[in-house]
Amino acid sequence: MRRIQAVILSLLLLSLSACALFPNRDPVNINVVGVEPLPSQDLEVRFAIKLRVQNPNETAIDYNGIALDLDVNGHSFASGVSDQSGSIPRFSEAIVSVPVSISAFSVLRQTLGLSQTQTLDNLPYVLRGKLAGGVFGTMRFVDSGKLSLPRASAATW
Repeated sequence: MRRIQAVILSLLLLSLSACALFPNRDPVNINVVGVEPLPSQDLEVRFAIKLRVQNPNETAIDYNGIALDLDVNGHSFASGVSDQSGSIPRFSEAIVSVPVSISAFSVLRQTLGLSQTQTLDNLPYVLRGKLAGGVFGTMRFVDSGKLSLPRASAATW
């Protein structure tokens, strides 16, 4: 009986000390800084979403994959993944590009959901994603704002 209590106590102390081994990290700051067209297929449109990733921590962030989901005007609009890997040094930033796909049905749903007076400019968006970094290194992020299309591009929509 004493042996079982000693094992349980040891496991409890070990689990508490394990939390101290993981560094406290501030969340990364991620902002959409660009969207570029990519070659598309029949019923889809593809873009490269450029993200500025800022690391406000004292240690580098190593990642080995990125996943994104983009909601526009409250509806799922695009998603993408990339197997790129890299490292963002301490107190530094990097631009990361992730290809995303938009189905023709998503575009149609967004277009039908707009009122007669609404345009694609200034629609609210929410970008959710993660930088994969292994079992304990994955960092999730959310960015939101309003789409701001350049005047020349807005006329082509």
